[in-house]
Amino acid sequence: MADKKPAIDQTLIRDLANILNETDLTEIEVEQDDLRIRVSRAGTPQYVSAPVPAAAPVQVASTGVAAAAAAETARASKNAVTAPMVGTVYLSPAPGSRAFVEVGATVKEGQTILIIEAMKTMNQIPAPRSGKVTEILVEDGAPVEYGEALVVIE
Repeated sequence: MADKKPAIDQTLIRDLANILNETDLTEIEVEQDDLRIRVSRAGTPQYVSAPVPAAAPVQVASTGVAAAAAAETARASKNAVTAPMVGTVYLSPAPGSRAFVEVGATVKEGQTILIIEAMKTMNQIPAPRSGKVTEILVEDGAPVEYGEALVVIE
């Protein structure tokens, strides 16, 4: 009992919670040395205490975008451009302006196809290859997770 655990930095936890609120993220995790802290929003259960019957309906986000993105990822995984980070996706450079790309548009490798805002930083997401945009799987202003399919380029 001689080993005493260091106190958790409550200021760090509050700062992480504020980042969640400011960026509309659902979860954030930080690791420093031997300490790992994960902060998650309430209302996003991570553990289920009782098994759910197979016939029970699955509750999906009101827009259904998450379910559509998951289905499209399975179908077009090799052609899908995935999110390189967690954040909020924007399809145009500014509110009310024209989208970077539209379905049917031809893009060149390196061309900006959307923006992901993470921690108040706007990150331009380039097309990984040239081709035709066949589907846009996310809505403007929607939160996205790492690895989530965003756009299909064939």
